[in-house]
Amino acid sequence: MSARVLIVDDAIFMRSVIRDILERGGHEVCGEADTGIKAVDIYKKIKPDFVTMDIVMPELDGIEAVRRIIEHDPNARILMCSAMGQQSLVIEAIQAGAKDYVIKPFQASRVLAAVQRVLS
Repeated sequence: MSARVLIVDDAIFMRSVIRDILERGGHEVCGEADTGIKAVDIYKKIKPDFVTMDIVMPELDGIEAVRRIIEHDPNARILMCSAMGQQSLVIEAIQAGAKDYVIKPFQASRVLAAVQRVLS
C-alpha cells in the first residue's frame, strides 16, 4: 500500500534516512519539515496520508505539533520517531494522538512495519 508522507525532523540527515526507507518501501514523500511549526502548516496544506514526527525539535516540539495536527484533523496518522531514553515522551505523544513509534537508530524493516500499522 503506497502512501503520501510528510517527514518531520530537525536533522537533515535523519530526514534523508527516513526518506530513503520510505521510498524503498514504495511510499511517496510529499513534504518535509524541520520544526513543529512548519510541520503543522505543511500538514494543513498537503494533507498527507501519514506523518513521521521527531520529538525534540526547535520552536515547537513534536508532541505539541501532534496535538495541533490532531486538533486540525482528528484522523491524522502520525508515527513518532524517538531516540533511546525518550520513552516517557513517546507515551505523552501517543496520549496526544500519535498512532505508533519507532526508535532511532532505525531498522528499515521496523519502520516499514510501523508504517503499515499506522496506515491500517
